[in-house]
Amino acid sequence: MRRFRRTLTIAALTALLVGTTAGWASAGGVDAPGGAPPGTAAWRADDSLGRDLPDPAAATPAEVAAFFAGLTGAERRRLVEEHPGVVGNLDGVPVPLRYEANSAAGEQVLAYDPRGRGLIARVVGDLESATRVAVIVPGADIDLATSGRTERWAEDLRAAAGDDTAVIAWAGYATPSGIGPDLATGRLAESGAERLTRLTEGLDAAGLPDPALFCHSYGSVVCGLAASGTDASDIVVMGSPGMRADDVTALGTDARVWAAVSEHDWIRRVPHVEILGLGHGADPTSAAFGATVLAADDVPAHDAYFTPGTSTLTAFAAIADGAL
Repeated sequence: MRRFRRTLTIAALTALLVGTTAGWASAGGVDAPGGAPPGTAAWRADDSLGRDLPDPAAATPAEVAAFFAGLTGAERRRLVEEHPGVVGNLDGVPVPLRYEANSAAGEQVLAYDPRGRGLIARVVGDLESATRVAVIVPGADIDLATSGRTERWAEDLRAAAGDDTAVIAWAGYATPSGIGPDLATGRLAESGAERLTRLTEGLDAAGLPDPALFCHSYGSVVCGLAASGTDASDIVVMGSPGMRADDVTALGTDARVWAAVSEHDWIRRVPHVEILGLGHGADPTSAAFGATVLAADDVPAHDAYFTPGTSTLTAFAAIADGAL
């Protein structure tokens, strides 16, 4: 009987994921990008400074920051010119140098990787002088071509939070694409969590404030897996299928944890289970989970939590700027 119930639950979860995302294109598995940024081979072979450059795949953001702090202005400029793919994506590199290295991709681009579906992180506001920092971690079907939606959310959050807050629209991991097993498993979230943890370590190495993470849909799975490895001040999840944790304590974080789900959000029909690697676990808005639940009755749809005028955006802005 237990095996029969488990089979039914898995079948229901799969059916609901397919049914509630109607209109998405069917897709197979997505390849998660490796840790080394584009141009790493040439970077490793560069001995022009008379010493090894920090290994992009192994050096910590703190070690990268210390290396760049010891360079002259001319040495920094040469590395930007010769190795923009590495400098522009390497956490721990000073923010202005990353912007310069990624300038061909636009203004205030903190990371840019055109390989595959592409990754990008864009900053709204003045990151270097900000007293508060927020990071938006999006869910499925966000990549280089569709990152504009996350950037609009960042603009709306920053406008509501004020000029002292900088917001990073972080399309910085390989998200699930279309309907497929990646949507219901944690494979891509695990890779994304590693990249998100490194991003926050890079912010810390740059002397920037501990960030508040705003995690939408599958992005909340990423944030749940990254929670214990970040120094986030707050973790806010919305439209979440689960965080791969039974409760707030299991996240292993000192951050304040907040959760919101609209009654109009299709995610409410997805079973909050995790069986044989399928599903993402407990509902973060349930009383047993232990997060602070935010009102979301006026949010009209799954992708509308950052809509100006909604109670959620008002609450998000207060969290981001430290007023809540």
